[in-house]
Amino acid sequence: MINLDNVDRPAILAEVTAAFYQYEEALVSNNIEALDALFWHDPRTVRLGAGENLYGIEAIRAFRAARPAAGLACDLRHTTITTFGADMAVCSTEFTREGSARLGRQQQTWVRFPYGWRIVAARGQSDGLRGVH
Repeated sequence: MINLDNVDRPAILAEVTAAFYQYEEALVSNNIEALDALFWHDPRTVRLGAGENLYGIEAIRAFRAARPAAGLACDLRHTTITTFGADMAVCSTEFTREGSARLGRQQQTWVRFPYGWRIVAARGQSDGLRGVH
């Protein structure tokens, strides 16, 4: 059971926030290597998208490699990052793409491993946006 004093500890929150925005920068610049580095390299990693359900790091890598690189920039809003203890966090955000009022959403579960913070599960959804996170 988690002690509420261990929710959103400032140093841990700062680490996860930095990792989240590192992911966002890699995403909009289509930096496949950086994106890959931020996911857990394991068959149990899951990424559920608007039109695809990806199970395992190999499926996620194949999706990223085949994804169009244009039109990925977005504006984030209502970003919420919550840490639970020193080793687990959930990041949620909404986003819009330039020239569109349609709303996208993403949520990620991050876990700290000995080698750093990694996404172990992600969900992207959109209201008709192409190129969901």
